[in-house]
Amino acid sequence: MSDNLEPEALRTELIELGDAFRDHQKRPEPDHALLAELQERKARAFDLWADVTGDTNLRQEAQRARQAAESNWETHRNRTAYVSGGPDGEREVVVERLLTRQQAACARTVLDHVATHAPHHDAQVHLAVLMLTLRTARTGTGNVTGQDLTGWLQDDTERVLDQLVAADWLRLPGTVAEALASRPESPTVVTVPSLLPRAPYPFTFGKSTRPKLSGWAQKAVGDRKLRKKKAGAATRLLALYTAAHTRPDGHLGHPEDGGIPLQAAAAFCAVPVEEISEHAGQLVATEWLTEADTADTLLRGRLAARVWPLGGLL
Repeated sequence: MSDNLEPEALRTELIELGDAFRDHQKRPEPDHALLAELQERKARAFDLWADVTGDTNLRQEAQRARQAAESNWETHRNRTAYVSGGPDGEREVVVERLLTRQQAACARTVLDHVATHAPHHDAQVHLAVLMLTLRTARTGTGNVTGQDLTGWLQDDTERVLDQLVAADWLRLPGTVAEALASRPESPTVVTVPSLLPRAPYPFTFGKSTRPKLSGWAQKAVGDRKLRKKKAGAATRLLALYTAAHTRPDGHLGHPEDGGIPLQAAAAFCAVPVEEISEHAGQLVATEWLTEADTADTLLRGRLAARVWPLGGLL
């Protein structure tokens, strides 16, 4: 930067910005709102600098700063939610989300695929299809252990696997009993024929997204309070579905909808529409939802703060 850069206010601003960025780098955690504001200041300063010097490279640098500001604002919005602050109203809290907004959109694509492509309309089958789909997406093959399978399906594991194999939705290298006996040091390599590479492929997410989605689903269906209450497959599927269809503040559904369509939730959970109310009540009892209402063909409610990190950011 030239020491005789004019106007003086521009030189002062660029020096202060440099100091502010260096100070931010010393923070233990990034402050995305602050970073966005600094990037916006940088964009304005570089635009002015370009006006003074006629340097097109500075104009491009200003545009990059604006893009960085937008990205940081998006990150800040994704991580910020509001909780009741008592008499003072609502207050901001920072939420460490497991999924980005784009990854959450990918997750909803998988959930829709399961609802329409599971070989049997059965909650346990849908749960197995979901978890195995997330293990095998992109290549059609994946590793599972007996502990994985029994953790997902509990006492119904053998029946469900037999059904998936009989329908040729799932292929095992050996028997179902051998898959159930497999251990982490020697997992079973399963194949889902419908997910082997072909065109058009049902999912477009990249290699790094698949394990993110799988880990997110595992945390949801394996939630400690759901396990403690021995929640069934349909209730755990509804827990996952509500998390995937949540706004940043925890409310269910798009603002213009005001909730989640009961028909779509029932199709994913493989239960009659009229049973969604019962499963939603169980989610309230396990503090997954703070409240739930199933009037007017919609499931309305809000995720409890403890599971906001699983929220899917509609």
